[in-house]
Amino acid sequence: MRLGVSSYSYARSLQRGALTIFDVVDRVAAAGGDHLEVAAGGFGDDLPRQPELVEQLRGHAAARGIGLANYVIGADFSDPATVDAEVARVHEHLDVAHRLGITRFRHDVVPWAWRDADHAEFERVLAQVVPVCRAVAEHAATLGITTMVENHGFAFNDSERILRLVHEVGHPAFRILLDVGNFVCLDDDPLRAVQRTLPVAAVVHLKDFLVRETPPAADGWLTTLAGRAVLGTVVGHGDLPLGRIVERIVASGFDGPLSIEFEGLEDDVDAVERGLANARNLWAAAGGS
Repeated sequence: MRLGVSSYSYARSLQRGALTIFDVVDRVAAAGGDHLEVAAGGFGDDLPRQPELVEQLRGHAAARGIGLANYVIGADFSDPATVDAEVARVHEHLDVAHRLGITRFRHDVVPWAWRDADHAEFERVLAQVVPVCRAVAEHAATLGITTMVENHGFAFNDSERILRLVHEVGHPAFRILLDVGNFVCLDDDPLRAVQRTLPVAAVVHLKDFLVRETPPAADGWLTTLAGRAVLGTVVGHGDLPLGRIVERIVASGFDGPLSIEFEGLEDDVDAVERGLANARNLWAAAGGS
C-alpha cells in the first residue's frame, strides 16, 4: 500500500496562513505518509507563474522522502466560448505537474455545483466535454501523465455517469480518481459504486462522512439529491462502510496511490494523523500488504 494525503485536507490551515505547503510536506512525513497530492485549490492556483516555488516544493518533498503522487485542479470544459482558454490553462498546470515529477493529474469537466436541468442538457454537455477530455489526455500522455476525472460535485459523481464519461473518451491516459465517499452525495451506494469503478481508477481517495436522514440544524452539512445530509469527518469516524470498501480495494489488486482526503470540521492536522492511522488499520484488517 502506498498511503498518503491530499493537500486539500489542510485547506483551512493553508488558506488562513497557519501552514505553508512546505509545512504540509513536513506534517505528512511526520505522520508516516508516503506521498502528497498537490491540490491547487487553497494555495497553488498560480503555480504556473511561480517556477521557483515549484522547484522548491519538488526539492523539499524529495528531501523529506515524500513522493508527489497527483496534481489536482478545477476545470470547466462545458462552455464552447471559453473552452480554448480553459484548455490552455490546464496545459499550463500539466507543465507544472511534469516539472514536479508527477504522473497523475485530476481535472474537472464542469463546475462542482453544476447539475443538469434535464437529460437533454446532460447529453449536450457530455458531447461537449468528451472530445476536450480526449485532447487533454492525448497532450498529457506526451508528458507521461495520466489524466483523471473525480467523482465529485453534482453532475459526474454517480458511478454510471463517470463510467460513461471514461468509456466515451476512450483514451488509455484518461481514468478516474475514485473517491470512496463522494458517491453518497448523489445517493449512489458506495459499496456498489466502488466495485464498479475500481477497474478504471488511477488514484483512490479514502474519505468518511457522517450521514443523517434528516438534515441537522447546523452549518456545514451538505444536502444530497435525495434530501439526506452528509458532513465530512475523520477517516474511520463516520458512517460509511469503510472496512468493507477497503476489502474491495484490496481484493481488486489496486496498486496505485491511496490518499486520505479530509474535509470535516475537526482540526485538520489531528484529523489527518488519525485518518492515516485508521486507514492503516483498515488495510491490515482487510489482508492488505
